[in-house]
Amino acid sequence: MDPILLLILVVVGGAVIAGLVYAGLKEDPGRDPLQERLGTYEDRDIPQSLSEIEMSLSFRDRVILPFLRWLSRTTTKLTPQKQLEDARHKLELAGMNMEPSMFFTMRIALMLAFVFLAFLVFFVFSASTPGTQGLLYLLGAGALGYFLPELLIRSKISRRQQAIQKALPDALDLLVICVEAGLGFDMAMGKVYEKWDNDLAVAFGRILREIQLGKLRRDALRDMANRMDVPDVTAFTAAIIQADQLGVSMGRILRVQSDQMRVKRRQRAQEKAHQAPVKMMIPMVLLIFP
Repeated sequence: MDPILLLILVVVGGAVIAGLVYAGLKEDPGRDPLQERLGTYEDRDIPQSLSEIEMSLSFRDRVILPFLRWLSRTTTKLTPQKQLEDARHKLELAGMNMEPSMFFTMRIALMLAFVFLAFLVFFVFSASTPGTQGLLYLLGAGALGYFLPELLIRSKISRRQQAIQKALPDALDLLVICVEAGLGFDMAMGKVYEKWDNDLAVAFGRILREIQLGKLRRDALRDMANRMDVPDVTAFTAAIIQADQLGVSMGRILRVQSDQMRVKRRQRAQEKAHQAPVKMMIPMVLLIFP
């Protein structure tokens, strides 16, 4: 293929997909352009027809955004359902409020952007690059741009899980205090949600909202464990569900869970302390000793 034609195709494709990403991230889902335009007529004469209102909208609201929404729906239809579900689960684990179709669109946009940059570097600014070698560079840049969001999502999932794991013992202590003081388990979770501002407290607040909407508490707890995928949280929710079904004292179960979580946190701290000399050996051998 002619390099100039390839460059034009890459630029056009990258511009379209970048516009889709921008519209998806920046547009407010609750925004109604017609209502906003009607608001401008409060102190004016009432418009004669709906077509007059539509024609008064900007070119972005009339043409660009509807086209990008159609392109987003088309991308969703062409993506296998299993990949969409896997992406949705990963986004939930990362605590990100993003549609799977938008995530795949960002991956494609980054892939095209990296391919475009590699094309400029190896074919435009460095004309002496062999064709086969340059093609390999383009493929490598495209793969890097496509898998980079996946790596970032996994890193965010790991950090979020570690933060939840670290905050769980303190949350259990507060739950124990509230339950032993006479509050119910739901009200105790509400106290955790009021006092703290972290991922675990937000998850407790979501459980309370789901219960208010009619969802069973055990189902809400299971869903929370699935959204976090943290072994400690899974064990905690299983113990609470079992205590609820068997009629065991909730304060007693929470006290046992709190003690176990603190022992586990102490063991993890000791494990990291034992790993520190080994990790320090690498920079000492490679950087300090020479």
